[in-house]
Amino acid sequence: MNGSPAWFEDAAVPMSGEQRDLAPLLSLVGDARFVLLGEASHGTHEFYRERAEITKALIEHKGFNAVAVEADWPDAYRVNRYVRGGSADADAVDSLDGFKRFPTWMWRNADVVDFIGWLRAHNDEAAAQVGFYGLDLYSLNASIDAVIEYLSAVDPEAAERARQHYGCFDFAGRDVTEYPYVVRLGLHEGCREEVVAELLALRRRAADYLRRDGVAAADAFFYAEQNALVAAYAEEYYRTMIDTRVSSWNLRDRHMVRTLENLAAHLERTAGTAKIVVWAHNSHLGDARATDMARRGEFNVGQLMRERRAAETRNVGFTTYSGTVSAASEWGGPVERKIVRPGLEGSYEALFHRTGVPQFTLLLSPRDERVGNLPAELLERAIGVIYRPETELGSHYFHARLAAQFDAVVHFDHTRAVEPLERSASWVRGEVPETFPTGV
Repeated sequence: MNGSPAWFEDAAVPMSGEQRDLAPLLSLVGDARFVLLGEASHGTHEFYRERAEITKALIEHKGFNAVAVEADWPDAYRVNRYVRGGSADADAVDSLDGFKRFPTWMWRNADVVDFIGWLRAHNDEAAAQVGFYGLDLYSLNASIDAVIEYLSAVDPEAAERARQHYGCFDFAGRDVTEYPYVVRLGLHEGCREEVVAELLALRRRAADYLRRDGVAAADAFFYAEQNALVAAYAEEYYRTMIDTRVSSWNLRDRHMVRTLENLAAHLERTAGTAKIVVWAHNSHLGDARATDMARRGEFNVGQLMRERRAAETRNVGFTTYSGTVSAASEWGGPVERKIVRPGLEGSYEALFHRTGVPQFTLLLSPRDERVGNLPAELLERAIGVIYRPETELGSHYFHARLAAQFDAVVHFDHTRAVEPLERSASWVRGEVPETFPTGV
């Protein structure tokens, strides 16, 4: 790395695609129990692939026993049942059938199928199984259905009570997007009291439900309780989406952290230990205090975990300079394979591109003097499920202090779009898919 900038020398480790590339990150993790693995987009193959490789190493060498992802609780729990051998699903692809909500390609893609296939094979041979869980709160209807299904099996009388509580939402039908507008117009007072009452009622009967079948009963109750919690948070989330005085972002990330901590407590009770890998966007997992989010009064999972469990948490960001990405042009639109424009001047992406190293891991320990030579603040790019290159500066860039945002960053200079299991015509057009899932 002769002639490299001072911040790059020794603090960065070029990646060759070998297993040894992971050694610096495993050393950084140390005894941490929560490893947050980000992504600069929801549609980049290299981000998914590398997160999977890091996660495998954490499972095999560090004893991690759960993967928690930016996905809805009931959809991810179907995958959890499959990877733990308790599902009727025939293969990894079938286990992803719960992911029907836009953007389906975020989890229904070739890289996720490969990882789930690996996780099932690992669990089939391992003494200690690894679970797969969701952290998000968009699944209001599915979570309500799951609570009623659970109670119907263990306590039919309580199931009828739950139907009455959740029947409050009937005025909005199954379209949760209608709910906040009806409440805002004063046509309905909302269902907050009902969802909270159901959560509390479920918890009051916990001792009765848990004395049935040991660990199996504990898992079943935990799944139902988290669905009741999702319903409570989702009700508030959808209600606040149209209220500019309240940040729905903050509510969502607070829910993710609460779910993560509930999961850790559950694993400690049932498995004796909890070591969890988190997969989510950089915007959720990088410390918000080091970005423009703080100026807007927003926080995120990365910030909250550092504040609550600093010694136990490591967070790793991912960046790219150019390539292609799977994304839509508008909310609810079809997935497209879009060209990612080269990183703008004045951005970390452009800075990393100038090193001439195609892929590397940059360690950002505050104790390392070389990190002090990294520019204090630059632009950083974030592509979600929508990518608008024509308005990229305003739509996808924000200011960040990278060394304060992450403990490490993995950079791929050129990346390609993740391959959806269902490809739209605009995704397929012009290029033959390079891979197909093997973990089926």
